[in-house]
Amino acid sequence: MAAQTKVGTTAKRKPATKRKPVAKKAAAKRKPVAKKAANEFAVKAQEASRNAFLAGLGFYGKAFDQAQEQYKSIQDQMEDRRKKADKLYKELVKRGQKVEKDTRAAIKDIDLPKLELDSLTDRKKLDKQLKKVKSRFAELKETVGLKSAA
Repeated sequence: MAAQTKVGTTAKRKPATKRKPVAKKAAAKRKPVAKKAANEFAVKAQEASRNAFLAGLGFYGKAFDQAQEQYKSIQDQMEDRRKKADKLYKELVKRGQKVEKDTRAAIKDIDLPKLELDSLTDRKKLDKQLKKVKSRFAELKETVGLKSAA
């Protein structure tokens, strides 16, 4: 058995010694290049992922800025409308006061006799008063600018 072991080990050693140095030299030359390429790839991948993150962050910032601008614009519009509404309200109050004053003056101008049974039966007097009242209200409508449906 010892003879077989020697023969088997010597036969195995000779081809193995010839092959190993060649394989080691080739592997030794390839490792630094592979490591350098892997490092470059890792750096480029990190840079690409960081740029993608920054692009997303920039998009969010731009959208936020646009939303702020729109919000400010809407607030400015609302403020302008409030000012216009206040101004219109004050103008309407003044016009209402003027119409009230004119109406009171028109009512004072109308002679309203004391209601007596005799004056109610006199058709000519009632027609005369009615015409006077209608003409005064027509004048009042024209000064106010109202259009009558009837």
